[in-house]
Amino acid sequence: YDNVVFHRVIDGFMAQTGDVKFGNSNSNDFDLRRAGMGGSDLPDLNQEFSSLPHDRGTLSMARSSDPNSANSQFFICFKPAPFLDRQYTVFGKVVEGMEYVDKIKRGDENNNGAVSDPDKIISFKSL
Repeated sequence: YDNVVFHRVIDGFMAQTGDVKFGNSNSNDFDLRRAGMGGSDLPDLNQEFSSLPHDRGTLSMARSSDPNSANSQFFICFKPAPFLDRQYTVFGKVVEGMEYVDKIKRGDENNNGAVSDPDKIISFKSL
């Protein structure tokens, strides 16, 4: 996820990132107009919905209308989003640094949160 942009950010809802194909600002395939349409070369994931709530700081897999289409994209909730519960796969939570997530540049509310000059992940480390 290093250098991958937050291509869709909706104030009061979530920040979406993870398009490693078109959203990696250091890649030859980088195309901000297509960011959000790509993924990884790995197969899509089958849904793994649980009772974990979409609270502030929740990390959840982004997907298309097909519940088995999650790949590399994910979103971070700015505030609770219970309408997503049991419909998206929760896989983590921001445990520190949420103040930095809150500072991610917001997108155009008239264009589904698309961000014209997006912030990006500098370095991603999993624990």
